[in-house]
Formats: sequence, C-alpha cells, structure tokens
Amino acid sequence: MEISERRQRWKKFNNLTSEKLALAQHVLDEIREGMDVMRALRSHPLDAQHGGGYLTKAALVAAYNQMLASGDVEADRALLEKIRMKPMRTLSGVTTVTVLTKPYPCPGKCIFCPTDVRMPKSYLPDEPGAMRALEHQFDPYEQVHARIRALENLGHPTEKIELLILGGTWSSYRRDYQEWFIKRCFDAMNEIERGALRDHSDKLETVGVNISLAQAVNETAIHRNVGLVIETRPDEINPDELRWLRHLGVTKVQMGAQSFDDHILQINKRGHDVECTRKATAMLRAFGFKIVLHWMPNLLGATPESDREDFAEFWQDFCPDEIKIYPNQLLANAELYEYWRRGEFHPYTTEELVDLIADIKPTIPRYCRVNRVIRDIPGNNVVEGNSRTSLRQDIQAIMKKRGTICECVRCREVRGKTVDSKTLRLDDLTYQAGTAEEHFISFVTLDDGLAGFIRLSLPVKNTTLTGMSDLDNAALIREVHVYGQSLAVGTEQSGAAQHLGLGTRLLEEAENVVRKNGFEKLAVISAIGTRHYYLDRGFERGEYYLVKKIS
Repeated sequence: MEISERRQRWKKFNNLTSEKLALAQHVLDEIREGMDVMRALRSHPLDAQHGGGYLTKAALVAAYNQMLASGDVEADRALLEKIRMKPMRTLSGVTTVTVLTKPYPCPGKCIFCPTDVRMPKSYLPDEPGAMRALEHQFDPYEQVHARIRALENLGHPTEKIELLILGGTWSSYRRDYQEWFIKRCFDAMNEIERGALRDHSDKLETVGVNISLAQAVNETAIHRNVGLVIETRPDEINPDELRWLRHLGVTKVQMGAQSFDDHILQINKRGHDVECTRKATAMLRAFGFKIVLHWMPNLLGATPESDREDFAEFWQDFCPDEIKIYPNQLLANAELYEYWRRGEFHPYTTEELVDLIADIKPTIPRYCRVNRVIRDIPGNNVVEGNSRTSLRQDIQAIMKKRGTICECVRCREVRGKTVDSKTLRLDDLTYQAGTAEEHFISFVTLDDGLAGFIRLSLPVKNTTLTGMSDLDNAALIREVHVYGQSLAVGTEQSGAAQHLGLGTRLLEEAENVVRKNGFEKLAVISAIGTRHYYLDRGFERGEYYLVKKIS
C-alpha cells in the first residue's frame, strides 16, 4: 500500500464526526477520573455504523485539541500526558524534527553504502524519515510543517525543536542550496506563509535568501529552534566550513568515523584515514560544536574481536559527546554485495552482533550518549545477517542477565520522573579530549539518574585553531541540557527537571570553573531559539557566539 493511501485511511478512521467526538469526551472523562487509558477505550467500542473497533489515542488527542480550541475544556497537561502517543519522543527535553535533503552526488565511494537514485546517498526510500521526505518531494518547508503538525496531533509539545538534517554529506551540497534549505526550515518553524520563496536551488541566485532575518524571527517564535544538526564527512571539515556552519546556525555535527583502523577504512573505500577523523573532531571541539560520531561494526575485514578493540579507540582523543552504532548491513544495491557473492564478506549473525554490543556498551563513559545501536532499515532490504531493528531491547536483556549496566547519558536520563532538587548531587566529570580539558558538569539524582548537564570545554590557552574573535582566550559551553518531558516555553510543571532552575545553576558552576582556570571570557554555541535564555543571564551577542566576560 502506498504511503499516501495509508495516511488517507488513517485520517479517515480518526476523523472526528460528532458521534466520535461525543464518544471521545466520555472516554476522556473516565481517564480524568483515574481509569487506565486502554481500559477506557475498550469500554466504549464504536458501533457498526462507524466501522466498529475502538477509538485510537490519536482520536483522543484530536478530541482534546478540538475541545481546547473551542473553549469547552481548560488545558490539562496531566490528561494530555496520559493520552499522548509515543511519549518517549520528547522525554529527552526537546522535540526532534528530521528532514532530508534532495538526492545529490556524494564524494564518498564507500562499498557498504546503498545507492538509490530517488534518495540521497546511503538512504533507502522505505526508511521512515526518508518516506516522509519522498512524499514531500524533499521540500524543506513541507517536511518541517507536516512533521510539526503530526507531532501536535500525537499530543507532543512543539515549542522546542531540534532540527535534524539528514542526507549524507551536507558539505557536498551547493552553499546557496544549504542556505535556502535551512531558511525554509526556519520559515516553517516561524509559520511564515508557505507559498513564499518556494523556488528551487537553480533560481536562488536571482531570488536571494535572507537567513539572518528568519533566524531573528525564530528567537521569539512559537516553534523555537533549540538545536540544528547536520551530517558530513571528516575530510570535509576545515575552519572555513565550520565558520559557514555557524552562519547557518548549526550547533551539532554528525560524522561517520566508521572505524579507527586505517586498513579497514582503506579496503572499504572510505576515502579518509583515522588521523583525518582525529583532526576533524579536534577542530569541531575547538569551535564549540557538539560532536556525534558514527561507528560501524562488521565492515569488510573486521571480526567481532577486532571490533571490540576498535571500539576502545573512541575514548582515546576522540571522546565524542554522542555516538551512533550502525552495524554494517548487507544490501543488494551496495558494492559490498558483490564481495559477498564472491565469498569475501560474511555478515555477523544477530546473536554475534548482540553479544558484541552487550560487551562494549558497559565501557561507554558517563559523558557520552548512545543515540542508536542499529539503523532503522526495514528487514526486507537485508540480504543476509541481522535484520532486527529492536537490538536495543535484545542487548538490554542480555546485559540484565549478565548483571552489567550501561552508564551512558541516554541510559541515565530522568525523562518523565519527578525530581527533588534538594536531593540532587552536583558532579564534575573531567577528562582529556585531545588537547582540550572537558568538564561534564551534571546534576544527578539519588538513584544515579541524570537530571541535567553542561558540557564545558577548556582549550589550551594562547592557541588559535579557529580564527574566530569570539573565541580568543575563551572557554566554551558546547551544550546545556535539562531532561524531562519537553515543556512549552514559560510553562511550569511540579517536579519537572526542566523547571527547577538547573540550567542557571549549571551555568553558574561552569563560570566558577572558568574563573579558576584563568579564562577571560565564556562563549556559548547557542542555537537560534535559545539566544534569549543566555542573553537574560549576562551573555552578549558576538559574531557567531554569545559571549560573557569573566571577572
């Protein structure tokens, strides 16, 4: 069934006729009174005239929003939290909106990458995010606009948006296309008229793009951008490129390290060596970006034993803030398929893969977050080897049986739990990352839950890697994050970590560290929508960073 057809059927089923709305009101009343959501839904089946079956959570959210808009009910956050679909999507404190760039040639020749003319390099048209992009013909405005509406329909807050731009090597696209793409994403978040400036990249030179104006509007918009992420290759990183990324508003960069073995990189035709990744990571850190590295076990030439040794290299100099583990998957439209046909490549079994990741996951430092342990590639594309996308649950089960734990950021987030600020412990985890001294300053609960943290980087003094005046003799705040269900700007919720003033307290602690280490100023790589947060706390506008003088 085509994507559009499935969505039309879903919309038709969840369309609220007056009868469905009345039924939904009864269900919501029972949930308010304490009844379990699923029990309340099953207690009120639809009659045959309305197709039988039961109302969905989506229908309950639609009914709630409709009654709220008409003034029939007052805002009830507790009720919305109960009926919200897939609440995990916003329990990390922000709402992620993923968009894809148009198909475009990639400079890489990696043998493991799938190739599909309909998609950017390395993506398949039936991956969830890619399907949405293809449906909207890769239009950035339409992708962002539709995703925000869909998340709102599922009951999620959309006031704090982390924009995740995928599409292979961002740096290989023309810069006028990059600027237009991000500007249109901001237009959607700013709710600018959707028909404006819909010209494609071949017309940009005559149309012109004012990204600075779109950014300025977003500082106080309803849907504020609190993080902007792109993905690229280590051999694309240089000072000029990073200065350009700051012009666009980028705050986080994903890079494919893939392996820390030069031989493995070479035979997989990666196109760069380990030293290139090392230099790119150091440069990103010096510019204050948050760093996400991708790692691929089961590349051509690797074994489970060599992958275990390779993974340990992460924490020597590189020390990324976040990682994505993307086990190599054998796909028919990748060059690696021919190696497999000749008997030169053998994919790991699911059991081997689970055992490998269960071994390495407990070794991940407390400052790093594991975003993924498998790509969301539908199993029907996998020729041989693991096709399960639920590896995280399998790995957790094995680790529980072994009695081992992972202490990464993701595994310790408090998410929706109530936090008592009086019992929080302040922790300063200091580690060396290349030439920089990193401080992972965090508030931790009694049961070791992570309520919030700040990433503070102290570069070697009197060294200039950036050429940015904002960063001369400056320590850098690369991230401030407070956990819990993402809340609307200006709202309160009893016991929610996001509204205990933890961010301000973390900034004060960072200033103390900076002062003790003799830095003249503190710079922060602020997202567009968080600028006023820092301006209200004594920072001033620089060229590409917000800066505060330290007495």
